[in-house]
Amino acid sequence: MTMTRRHFLHRSAAVAAASALPVAGARAAAPGTITKTPDEWRRTLTAEQFHVLREEGTERPFTSPLNDEKRKGTFACAGCATPLFTSDTKFDSGTGWPSFWAPIPGALATKVDYKLLYPRTEYHCRRCGGHQGHVFDDGPKPTGQRYCNNGIALKFIPA
Repeated sequence: MTMTRRHFLHRSAAVAAASALPVAGARAAAPGTITKTPDEWRRTLTAEQFHVLREEGTERPFTSPLNDEKRKGTFACAGCATPLFTSDTKFDSGTGWPSFWAPIPGALATKVDYKLLYPRTEYHCRRCGGHQGHVFDDGPKPTGQRYCNNGIALKFIPA
């Protein structure tokens, strides 16, 4: 098939338009958002924190001291110190990870992941995009939700 000038121009416009679309999975930077290169994150996080926060890894259950944290205070993102949960919403889920029934309003963003072949709702810090964990519908009242968080992705700030 011979490509006419019109066909060429039409195809070129389509390619240009497609290249302007956001990359799948990319998160647009909002005002106040922290963006760093992977090397910049590696300089500020431990290897384990980098794996969880930046590569969406999961720590082994029952390994975080925050799972047993019972003091009053705030649980903040280990990547950027944004407050994510208060101690008033923490509960013992028996899963081996710190669990909460509600986040601080506006602190988290979510997306669906299929890493285990079925859809799960992943949540991450709205400010730096750091992966925190997954939310499930088997939590206590009043929300019925369980935000199952990697302890290594959090830091505790006592009240």
